Amino acid sequence: MLTYIDRKGSDCYKWDSDQACGTLPLWVADMDFAAAEPIRQAMQRRLDHGVFGYSIVPQANYDAVASWFSRRHNWDGIDRSNLLYTTAVVPAVSAIFKALQLRFNRCRLRILTFTPAYNCFFACIENMGCELVASPLVLRNNRYEINWDEMESKAQEADVFLLCNPHNPTGRVWSREELERLADIMRRHHLFVLSDEIHCEFAFPGHVYTPFATIVRDDTDFCVCTSASKAFNIAGLLCANIFVPNPELHEQINHALEIHEVNGLNPFGLVAQVAAYNESEGWLDELNKQVYDNFCYLRDFLHQRLPQFVLHETEGTYLAWVNIEASGMSSESFCEQLAARYHVLLNPSGMYGGTGYVRINLATSHEVLCEALERIEKFVKEVV
Repeated sequence: MLTYIDRKGSDCYKWDSDQACGTLPLWVADMDFAAAEPIRQAMQRRLDHGVFGYSIVPQANYDAVASWFSRRHNWDGIDRSNLLYTTAVVPAVSAIFKALQLRFNRCRLRILTFTPAYNCFFACIENMGCELVASPLVLRNNRYEINWDEMESKAQEADVFLLCNPHNPTGRVWSREELERLADIMRRHHLFVLSDEIHCEFAFPGHVYTPFATIVRDDTDFCVCTSASKAFNIAGLLCANIFVPNPELHEQINHALEIHEVNGLNPFGLVAQVAAYNESEGWLDELNKQVYDNFCYLRDFLHQRLPQFVLHETEGTYLAWVNIEASGMSSESFCEQLAARYHVLLNPSGMYGGTGYVRINLATSHEVLCEALERIEKFVKEVV
């Protein structure tokens, strides 16, 4: 059963940080729902053991990941030999960049990615001394699409393609045909593909997540990062997976994880992941329905009461991407004034390399979303 939790006063970043305090926060991408009961029970059993020292990754974790992706996403072939564990997907991305720098014997790797992009991608690229090669998505018929001619051109300027599948912040769930075409471009131009698939459990009706690993040929050089953290609201437990089919690269990435010191895992994260993948599928289905219902409510609210704002077609994730250019304000100013006057906290698009948009987190109760939208409407009527 999906249970909303009032998280104020629990030292959570989303609700209790200095920036968020006193607001309705629809920003940081975690959820306001209690973890599934099997996860909490598994953690309680681990707690009752009483000792929380250094942990190894047991076979149960490899089996749970393999079983989940096979039965839910038709992705077979995952096993202990091609999985690595780390604390989270963002540290994984940085460690993979490090491994590729060592592999190519070049520090300033050129990283191709779509923009707008998840803001931590920019941080990883900069922090690792790499160069961003941006390929802006284009709007066609109220939907973000790939500029294929530009992708073909930009691929000639890059070493690595950093994919977000499904895409944060635009909410695109890339089709099999799109992924196959991307894989073909990357293969022809000899780019390594790093696919962040942390949002893979969120696809709206009519859309299907396709694991990148299921469409590549044997000569494609790639790895895929996944985690139960986003889908099951256990990000604070620090457990993520890297699928690396190339044995040599597997060792190189493992070495980079050691260099970055992100190869030690929380024992609670390990037991939570097993319980999530083995026992919590029904909870996830209920969550997806709640997120989609919230999206539909947001879509209808904007259409009826704030028609000047455009909600572009969203296909997945629990994040909505809304064009607020009609307000006449920058997204940064819009978010700052909204927080100051009506205490609703959204993410401005500048942090994602965009302009004129806000990102809204839909993974909360219907009541919180309703109250936030009422306040946004009052704010817009006041300032526009």
